[in-house]
Amino acid sequence: MTPISAKTARQGAPLVEPGEAERIDTGRHPALFDILGAQPSAEGGWRIAGYAPGAEAMVLEDLSGQPIVEMIPQGRDVFAAALPDRPEGWRFRARRGDAGWTIEDPYRFGPVLGEMDEYFLSEGTHGRLWDALGAHIRDHEGATGVHFALWAPNASRVSVVGDFNDWDGRRHVLRQRGATGIWEIFVPALGDGARYKYEILGPDGTLMPPKADPVGFGSEIRPDNCSVVRDLRGKAWSDGAWMSRRGALQRTDAPISIYEAHLASWRRAEDGAWLSWKELAEQLVPYVAEMGFTHIEMLPITEHPFDGSWGYQPVGLYAPTARHGDPHEFRAFVEACHAAGIGLILDWVPAHFPTDPHGLAKFDGTHLYEHADPRQGYHPDWNTAIFNLGRREVVNYLVANARYWLTEHHIDALRVDAVASMLYLDYSRKEGEWVPNKDGGRENLEAVDFLRRMNAEVYGDDSSIMTVAEESTAWPGVSRPAHDGGLGFGFKWNMGWMHDTLQYIAREPVHRRHHHGEISFGLHYAFSENFVLPISHDEVVHGKGSMLGKMPGDRWGKFANLRAYYAFMFAHPGKKLLFMGQEFGQAAEWNHDAGLDWAALGDPLHEGLRKLVSDLNAVYRELPGLHQRDTREDGFRWIDGAAEAQSVYAWLRLGEDGTAPAVCVFNFSDAEYTDWRIGVPAPGFYAERVNSDAEAYGGAGRGNMGGVTADAAPAHGFDHSIKLTLPPLTGMIFELRG
Repeated sequence: MTPISAKTARQGAPLVEPGEAERIDTGRHPALFDILGAQPSAEGGWRIAGYAPGAEAMVLEDLSGQPIVEMIPQGRDVFAAALPDRPEGWRFRARRGDAGWTIEDPYRFGPVLGEMDEYFLSEGTHGRLWDALGAHIRDHEGATGVHFALWAPNASRVSVVGDFNDWDGRRHVLRQRGATGIWEIFVPALGDGARYKYEILGPDGTLMPPKADPVGFGSEIRPDNCSVVRDLRGKAWSDGAWMSRRGALQRTDAPISIYEAHLASWRRAEDGAWLSWKELAEQLVPYVAEMGFTHIEMLPITEHPFDGSWGYQPVGLYAPTARHGDPHEFRAFVEACHAAGIGLILDWVPAHFPTDPHGLAKFDGTHLYEHADPRQGYHPDWNTAIFNLGRREVVNYLVANARYWLTEHHIDALRVDAVASMLYLDYSRKEGEWVPNKDGGRENLEAVDFLRRMNAEVYGDDSSIMTVAEESTAWPGVSRPAHDGGLGFGFKWNMGWMHDTLQYIAREPVHRRHHHGEISFGLHYAFSENFVLPISHDEVVHGKGSMLGKMPGDRWGKFANLRAYYAFMFAHPGKKLLFMGQEFGQAAEWNHDAGLDWAALGDPLHEGLRKLVSDLNAVYRELPGLHQRDTREDGFRWIDGAAEAQSVYAWLRLGEDGTAPAVCVFNFSDAEYTDWRIGVPAPGFYAERVNSDAEAYGGAGRGNMGGVTADAAPAHGFDHSIKLTLPPLTGMIFELRG
C-alpha cells in the first residue's frame, strides 16, 4: 500500500462528525463499531478511525509496525484517516509528548457469534450457553485474544474494562447484536489471567456499578471481585475409567455414602490459610477414601463474596471459588477424586442470589435476572433476589450452568439447594406477601417447569450423573422422572426422617418408650421417594450444637447414643450423608472460620466413633441387603417394631434374590437385655458384622461373641429365631452366613 501523507489526508470535510467524536469521548456512544475501525466512505474508499484518550497524535500502522498514514484529529482523542483500500490489518501508534504506545484496534474485527448462536440465545435454548457467552480465548481473523459476550438487552451501552484499558469504559464498547440483547467484542492480545468487568449504561443512561461476568469462568478472591479470564480449552482428562463406570455407582441400587464438606473449614494450613485445591487433593481425598465414603459433597464452591454464606449466596455461578486456586487446579482436584474412586457432588444454588452491586441484581439497569415485584423477587429468609424463572433467557442461563459443571468440570452430581423455596410462591411469606399462580394456587409452576427441564437435560446429556433435591415438604414425585409427572431428580433428601430421628435420639432413654413412633414413622414413607438420609451442616450450626452435643447422658452415654444412632442410620433404607466432623464426634458446633478439631482423634472415644463410621461404610458396601433395595419396599421387613416399653427395634434388610439378608437390631434404652429372641428368615449362623458397643469403638465390649446360630423356634412370624444379648444404647447388624 502506498503511504498517504498527512497533508493530503487533512484536506476536505471532517472524517468523523464532531458530535459523534464528543459522544465517544464522553462515553455516551453506544455503537462504536459504526464509527471506529474501518468504515466504507460514501465517496469511495475507506475511513479508518481510532480512539486514544490522552493522545496528541496517532499513526496508522500495519501489523508489522510499518506506518501507513498519520491520522487526523477529529475532536478530543478521536483520530481518523481516509484510504483508498481497506488494510488487511492494522493497529495504532499514539503519542503524547515523548511518550508513545501501541493500541490494538478491537474495532477492526468482525463478529464472532454466528446466526445460530443468536437464534438459540434469543430462544432460550442454547445447550452450551457458556461457549457463546463469557470470556473466551480464541483465534479470530488472524489474531489471538479474548472474545467477550454478554446478555444485557436493556443496556444503552456495554463496555468491557480491565487493566488492559485502564478500566476506561470508553475504549472497548461492545457491539450489539440486533434484538437478541447480546453484546460482544474481540480484544486482541489478551490472555489467561486478565482481570475484567463490564461497565453498563442502563436504558436511561445511568451508569451501573461495574459488573462481574455472569458467565465468567474465574474470579478474584474477596474483597476483590473482578472476573478473570480463564482458558478452559484443551483439557486432557485422565478419568476415563471412572467416567465409564460412574453410572453403576450412582444408581438407586448402589451403596452411596456422602461426606459433606465445607472445604474452607475442613482443615486449615498451619498459618490459618485455606487449603489449595492441590492440598485438598492430597489430604481430603485420601481421608474420605480411607473412611469408605463413596462421594464428597462440596458446599457451594461457585464464587461468593461473603465467607459466612458458606457459598449459598453465589455471584459467580460459572467460576469455582478462587479461595483454593484457579479452575485448572480445581479440575486436577476433580481428577484426584475420581482416581481414588470418589464421586464429587456440587451443592448448586439456582433458588436465589445476593444483591451485591457487582452481581446480577439490576444487571443492565433493569430487573433482568430477578423478578421486579418483591413479592416474587425478594427472599425474606436470606435477604436475596429470586430468579425470574418465567424468563426463557434466565432459565437457559441456569440450565446451562448445571450442564456446564457436569460437562466442563466432570462433576458427578448436583445437590440442588432450597428446592422447597422454589416450589411454593408463599414460602416464608405471610398472606398478601405473595402472588398466586395463573390458577390461583401457591405452586410455582414456572419453577416446576424449570426443575423438570434441568433434570431432563442433564440426564439426557449423560444418564450416569445424579441429581439430588433438598426438598423439605411432601411435594409428590420429586424423584420421579419428569416424563411421568415428577420433577425428575434422582434422589431427595429425607428431611422428615432427619427431624424425627434426631428428636428421638436427643431424648433421655427413659422417655423414649413414649416416643417409639418417631423412629418407625419414617418407614411408612421410606419408599415414596429415592431418599438420602441427611445429617447435614444445617444440623450443627446456629446454636443447634454438635451431633455429640445433642446426645443425652454423661460423656460415655453421649458417645454410646451417637454410635447407636449411626448404626441405625446405616441400617435404615436410604442413601447416607454425614457432614464433616460428625464422623468423629466433634464436640463443638461447626465454625466456618476454623478447621475441624482434628486433635480430638487422640481421644479413644472420638477415634472409636471414627472407626465405627469407617466400618459402617464398609458393611454398607459389602452387604447387598443394606443397599440394593434401598428405595424399594421389598428391601425391608419388620421383625419387631412393637417393643415400645424396651425401646427395641428389629428389622430385615433384603437385597436381590440369592443375597444374604441383614438382621438389624437396636436397643435405645439404657438397660441390657439378655436372651432377647427375634425371628429370622432362615436357619444358619448370623455373624455380628456391627456392634456399636464393641471395645474398638469405645464401647464396653458386650454383645454376642461374634454371632449366633438360629434355633428352630418360631418367632415374629418366622420358623427360626436367634437369642441375643442387647447391650444398652447399641445398634447391631448381623449377616446370615448359612
